[in-house]
Amino acid sequence: QNALQMTATHSNYTDPNNLRFEEIKILGLSREIASVSVYENNVVQVYPLNITNDPARKVAYIRGLRLELGKSYTIQWTQTVNINERFDCYPSPDPTKEKCEQLGCTWEETPNSGAPSCYYSSSNPYSIESLNYSSTGIVATLNLDSAKVRANEDSMAPISTLRLEVIYHLNNMLQFKISDYQNPRYEVPVPLNLPSSPTSASQDRLYEVALQIKPFGIQIRRKSTGTVIWDSGLPTFTFSDMFIQISTRLASHYIYGLGETEHPTFRHDMNWHTWGMFTRDQPPGYKLNSYGYHPFYMALEEDGNAHGVLLLNSNAMDVTFQPTPALTYRTTGGILDFYMVLGPTPELVVQEYTELIGRPVMPAYWSLGFQLCRYGYANDSEIAQLVEEMKATQIPYDVQYSDIDYMERQLDFTISPRFAGLPALIDKIKAEGMRFIIILDPAISGNETDYPAYTRGVEKDVFMKWSDTGEIFYTKVWSFLPNVQVDESLPHETQVQLFGAHSAFPDFFRNSTAEWWKREILEVYNNPNASKSLKFDGLWTDMNEPAAFVHGSVDGCRNDFLNNPPYMPQLGYRSEGLSLKTSCMEAQQHLADGTPVRHYDVHSLYGWSQAKPTLE
Repeated sequence: QNALQMTATHSNYTDPNNLRFEEIKILGLSREIASVSVYENNVVQVYPLNITNDPARKVAYIRGLRLELGKSYTIQWTQTVNINERFDCYPSPDPTKEKCEQLGCTWEETPNSGAPSCYYSSSNPYSIESLNYSSTGIVATLNLDSAKVRANEDSMAPISTLRLEVIYHLNNMLQFKISDYQNPRYEVPVPLNLPSSPTSASQDRLYEVALQIKPFGIQIRRKSTGTVIWDSGLPTFTFSDMFIQISTRLASHYIYGLGETEHPTFRHDMNWHTWGMFTRDQPPGYKLNSYGYHPFYMALEEDGNAHGVLLLNSNAMDVTFQPTPALTYRTTGGILDFYMVLGPTPELVVQEYTELIGRPVMPAYWSLGFQLCRYGYANDSEIAQLVEEMKATQIPYDVQYSDIDYMERQLDFTISPRFAGLPALIDKIKAEGMRFIIILDPAISGNETDYPAYTRGVEKDVFMKWSDTGEIFYTKVWSFLPNVQVDESLPHETQVQLFGAHSAFPDFFRNSTAEWWKREILEVYNNPNASKSLKFDGLWTDMNEPAAFVHGSVDGCRNDFLNNPPYMPQLGYRSEGLSLKTSCMEAQQHLADGTPVRHYDVHSLYGWSQAKPTLE
């Protein structure tokens, strides 16, 4: 290993022109060559050599050799792991040498560098067993070499047989998907705008795909320039029930996107940073996962061409950037379903991406105006006075909002007695050319004696439930209990504990929930009683991460394994688990076709599932 033996079968030959080998090119090297030794008859040959490594192409060049014809030589080389070439083998908290070596990885501390102390020193355990090419793509079977398995927990044990599907959808867009075809797994139920059958032509595609057989890897190259824009033949790849990981080399350091978290710059800092993605009611903060979920990045290549990559996976995940340049995805479930668009300009990447996932809704013209919104209006008179004062001071002003203050005890689809004049106020300011937006939260109180929205919701079976008992899943958020005086001098957490009502989350994936939600909204708008009809122009859907004021349910969670998975992504407040400020992960939802799904899998799609029927 790491040696080339050259044996002269005619050792008495002397070349009259003094021909000799001066350069050797070595292909398929996963690590850089650090040093080279040349031996002739076990005697070291001393002369200067030039070593060049091309990690992107896994090629090394040894130049300056003086290997004469008719003589036998041995060339040996050592390989090193450039610190930037390290891929983290223990991304969980508190790595140690012992934990690292139990996984078969290498431990070498590097203070103050940001590089992992525990890193892979062997290839990934998968290889391609069978391979089928067609004009529209590639299908391959991946097999696991059990001798190379590093996992030490059942939920982290790699699945033995996987399927790879590469589909050439368009000349500028392809899909590559890795799944467990023998055991169906959760896949994201969001429809994409894909052609019914691939429409690309080989000669017109902007990309070409090559597969590495052993260890398994995918390489995608931009055909016009030869630039490698995806190269996953790296040691990190593993695919287990609750931990899936894949890395790729990148074409440059110019990477943008992935969220929602607060990033200090538009272009990512590639110096060993990890960003978590999992929707949470979290105001923006450095490395704190926030309201949205967008596993998409755009990359600029060194020559200015651009491409984009979407990972269609909705489970809790994180992405690590390193200065190789490379990135590593780690997700806690689902499958790997990648879509790549080839641009080649940034503008075209955005167009191709939004063509795939759906264009943003065209905003109403009035919504581009000046808008005023805050929490805490005491009554409708305060809003009315504000409107007049804004006009009197001639401050540009087109849209007024009302937060949950207008509701009776923060109950959706109700009007507080303190805001009894709001319907008339909305009519008045609309007659003057302005617009009005009201808020709606998803959680519905279950502690009311006369609350039609809840009663009809129970009748229509619209709420999330416990998976083991089928009972409605209750948490605490807005609102507070009826017929009690809330002591607002207490800390908010104490108020919630003492006075918070049991609230149910609608399961917006269900068809019945969508119809129920639309009915409740229309009743507010079209109520024949003018004093209860709010002629709003837009709806502000809030708290749909979904957010809760307790961690999990009113009685805690029942499945610690799902709420604190074997690998906890690098999210804000990582040690608190996935149920922090939201539902328990074992709560059950149902897709439109009736398929049951765990909240664990669809949590970050909750806002999307609510937005669809709200828009309709």
